[in-house]
Formats: sequence, structure tokens, C-alpha cells
Amino acid sequence: MLAVAAGAALAPLAGRQLHAQDAPTPVAAVPASTLDPTAERHGLSAFGDLKYPADFARFDYVEPTAPKGGTFSQVGPTVAYNQSFNTFNTLNGYILKGDGAQGLALIFDSLMARADDEPDAVYGLVAQSVAVSPDGTTYRFRLRPEARFHDGSALTAEDAAFSLNLLKEKGHPIIVQNLRDLESATAEDIGTLILRFAASRARDVPLYAAQLPIFSKAYYSTRNFDESTLDPPLGSGPYRIGKFEVGRFIAYERVADYWGRDLPVNVGINNFDVLRYEYFRDRDVAFEAFKARAYLFREEFTSRTWATGYDFPALKDGRVKQAETPDATPSGAQGWFLNTRRPQFADPRVREALSYAFDFEWTNRNLMFGLYRRTSSFFENSDLKAEGAAGPDELALIETLKGRLTPQQVEVLKGAPWSPPVSDGSGQDRALLRKGAQLLKEAGWTIRDGRLVDGAGKGMTIEFLDDEPSLERHTAPFIKNLKLLGIEANFRMVDAAQYQRRLNDFDFDATVRRFSVSTVPGESLRAFMGSRAAATPGSNNLSGIADPAVDLLVETVIAADSRDRLRTACKVLDRQLRAGRYWVPQWYSGAHRLAYWDVFGKPAQPAPAYDRGMPATWWAKPA
Repeated sequence: MLAVAAGAALAPLAGRQLHAQDAPTPVAAVPASTLDPTAERHGLSAFGDLKYPADFARFDYVEPTAPKGGTFSQVGPTVAYNQSFNTFNTLNGYILKGDGAQGLALIFDSLMARADDEPDAVYGLVAQSVAVSPDGTTYRFRLRPEARFHDGSALTAEDAAFSLNLLKEKGHPIIVQNLRDLESATAEDIGTLILRFAASRARDVPLYAAQLPIFSKAYYSTRNFDESTLDPPLGSGPYRIGKFEVGRFIAYERVADYWGRDLPVNVGINNFDVLRYEYFRDRDVAFEAFKARAYLFREEFTSRTWATGYDFPALKDGRVKQAETPDATPSGAQGWFLNTRRPQFADPRVREALSYAFDFEWTNRNLMFGLYRRTSSFFENSDLKAEGAAGPDELALIETLKGRLTPQQVEVLKGAPWSPPVSDGSGQDRALLRKGAQLLKEAGWTIRDGRLVDGAGKGMTIEFLDDEPSLERHTAPFIKNLKLLGIEANFRMVDAAQYQRRLNDFDFDATVRRFSVSTVPGESLRAFMGSRAAATPGSNNLSGIADPAVDLLVETVIAADSRDRLRTACKVLDRQLRAGRYWVPQWYSGAHRLAYWDVFGKPAQPAPAYDRGMPATWWAKPA
């Protein structure tokens, strides 16, 4: 399923500032060389908690003596911004135009790098330290003088400031949305970057900005950033673009003299000489290619294949390994997202009625070998999910919001959140279909000559849009039940470019997505479910959610000043979102299902809690 990462972080009522490890010391506007060293910190997190001290040598989940060499090849499991699973036609992955190649982040360095065994912590990469003003609006990054681009030119604060301003002006709409509270990015001198944020910014915005790519100002002085291109851009990261064929594969080559290879955040990672992403238009074809060793690693997302396909000779004799590892990250929201901009989906009763036509229990047993669980929450598989009637903390928060919510909304938030119906597993649960028909009738729809029509006699039609066929067999039984309700529905598959264009323009009735959220939600909530994003082409708000109560609760999440308050606010937001019936929920697994040719070494310790751990921490076996 399409996991839209894109720095996805989601976030009640007090201070919004992002904390360093200790309470930041006031920082005067003086050159970096004269700053009080005690004002500087080696890392950042949303609430100030860092696992690793300033003198840490490496992350705990890596093998520091891992050998370098070999190749890691895969079909990429996630996409961000303009990337597609099925093809690519541009090497610019940070704008709206085109389908960006997967893996482009490998060629760019950022100010700070993520620790995958912590919920949200980042540590110095290009920036060796950061000082934060007491009000949390100004961040002064001190850059490493040894930082270099691949052509040997120095990477300076001017490049970093240029990059953030460029992305805010011309970047992908998701980036622009996430940076809207970055008020300025300026170079105080060659080694000092100053970022100023709005006082109302989300707690994760500085973290997000610190992980964005740094481009060469000189390189883009002669090039248009907002154009699709197949010219490999100048980078500074551990890899550079190697061989590629548009729509078929792209390979990244390790930079042997990479300037940052010995930094603590890089010890034991980036071990492969080549990282290669393969593209296939069909999942079955991709699986056959894996069996033939056309690529070496695969995360399996097709339950039928996992249950019945792994019986080929290489697996039986041990040359291919299978593994299931827990996924501690929120599984997020996966399902058929309904475009409420379409008149037929304007009434939430209509949207709820569609859920009664999807028989998950039958689908899971007959098509997915019972390997999945039903998704019901926008924060599924996490402690951010609302369950049962609102608890004391939630009730206390709801009480503070009473004056800004209607009495009906308050009652909805206090009660048990809406969950999709449980069927009898027959594939055609008549009791559920009767409930769906009753909701449609209450919403003003009637059956005329076997068709569901509105007051003007216009029939209801639904096109399920996709760019690949793997979910067609899951959608077909759903369509059959919708027709029993008088709804004309069909599955429409288009090419990847047309699919992305239609999503960007919100030109669809329903489509499948999985939106992943972070363990510390923040700014990306505005892009996923905010009213402003509903009218922004290319945004992640596919359903067109434009609910003032949701906007209020998103800001409440963003303003949370502790992890406990964050959890409480997310649960209340989850209740309101689920009350809106914006999607027909599908399923999740809560685990990574992995298969790989036995040519890899990996650390003895478990993978980090918030990442698969590969390919970053694996290596090629010398033999």
C-alpha cells in the first residue's frame, strides 16, 4: 500500500516551542565564534528528551565495523512528495511536476539526521550544534566547516538558507505547507544559519526543516529548480546517482570520499557500494523477478503472495530467507478515501452507507488468508488511537474546548468513536446492506428503476481510481455490493502519470491510500486534514476535509507541550475525524514481512523501533 511518508508528523494547549536537550540559554545575535558553548546542543526532539549524549560515538542499532561493498536492490516500499511506485521520469523529487525517482534523499545531506530508535530525535549532520532562543522562535545552527558537495565545493550556511527559502517558494505543496511558519532563513556568516519561526508554528516544524535537503546555491544559479529534469543534481550526501533507465531502475553509488562518513550519525550505516531501486508495473511480475534474483530484497505487501508464493526452490534450500519483524510505527489510515468535493459524497450519511457494503471479514478470509486486521482509526496501531468512551484526560480537554464546539460535537467526542461495521463474513451481509440503504434514504436518495438517484433524478456513480491492478480483486466484491444498493461503480486503472495528475487536481471519486503518521504528529496534520490543504492542489487532503472542529483539534494537537497531552489531543482528534466518515477503512498488519536473498549481514542487535533498519544498517557478506 502507498505509505505517504513525507516527513509525516502529526500534534493541546500550551507552549509550542521545540526543546533542545536542556532548556536553551538565551542567545544573542552575535557571531557563532563568540556564542556561549553551553547554549548549544547536539540534538533536538519535540519535547527535549534525547537518548544519546553529546559525546556519543554511534547509534546503538548499528554495527560499527560493518564492511563496505556489494549491492542492495529492492522495489522501494514507500514514496514521498512526487514519487511513484510504478515509474519515474525526473530526478527532481521535491517539486510537484513529474514522477520523482525513489531514493533521491540519499544524495543530499541535511542539517541533522534522524535516530531511528527514538520517536522524533535528530542529531547533528551538516550542523554540529544548534542553539534555541527561550521562546523557541529562533534557531542558530553552527555548521561543520568540512562539509562539502560532491564537486569539492564548500557547503555553507548560504547554501542551507538558499535551500530552505527555495523549497518554501517553489517546493512540492506538501513542503510549502510544512514550511509556512518558517519566517526566514538567513546566513549570519559562512558557518552560521539562522532560522526564525512564527510563534504559532507546530513543534515539529524545526525538526522537519532540519531534515530537508541542502542544495548548492551555485549549482542552481544557472538552473531552474522547479522544472523536471533527468540531469543528476549536485549533491553532498553518502551516495551519488549512477546508472538509471527511466521507468525501469535507478542506482546510487556510494561516495568513497564522502566528507561525513565518520560522523557519529553515519558510523555503521551506508555500507553498500550500490543501492538500486527497481520499477515494475505489476506486482506479480515484480515477484517473479525477485524469484529470478533480478533484485535481492523485498517487503511483501500482497497477502496472497506471502501465504502461497514462497515455495520456490531458492527458499526451500535456504538461499532466500523470510522474516516477520514488528512495526512499532503507527499504521495510520488506509482505505478508500472519498472525495467530499463531489456532490454525491457531501452528506456523511452517504459516506457511512458505503462502509456497510464492504465486507472486510469475507475479504480477509477469502482473499488475504486472514493475515490482516481491520483499520478503524486515523492513528491505527498506536497509543494515539481513540478507544471506548472518552477517558478523564480527554474529557478535561473537551471541556476546555466547549465554547468553540457545538453541543452535538461535544457529545460525539465524549462517546465511543465510530468504527466500521463487522459483517457475518458471507460477502453479502443483508443486515448491513439494509442499514446502508436506510442511511441513503435518510440522505435523500431513492431507488428508481433499480438505480439510486437523488432528488433531481441523477444516479450515483463511483469510479475507484488506481494506477495498478493489485487491489482490483479486493474492490470487485465491494462494487458488487454497491450495485445491490443501486450504485453504479467501476474500477478504473490509468497510467502512473495520469493517476498522479488526477490526484493533484482532486479529479477522482475514490482512491486507495495509506497515510502514515509519525509517533509525534505535528505540522503534517494540517496538510492531511486541514481546511486550507483541502483547496491546495497536490496536498495530501484527498478527502477534502474542511471541518472547523478538525482544524481546531489539529491546532490543539500541534500546541501540546508534553507527550501525555499529545496523546490525549490525538485521541480527541481521532474521534472527530472518524465521526466525519471520510473513508471506507481497509486493513493493516502491524508487521514488516520481509524476504531476501541470503547475501546480507546485519547487526546482532534488533532493528530500531521506528524503522526497518535496512538497507541503512545491513551490509554485503564478504563471501
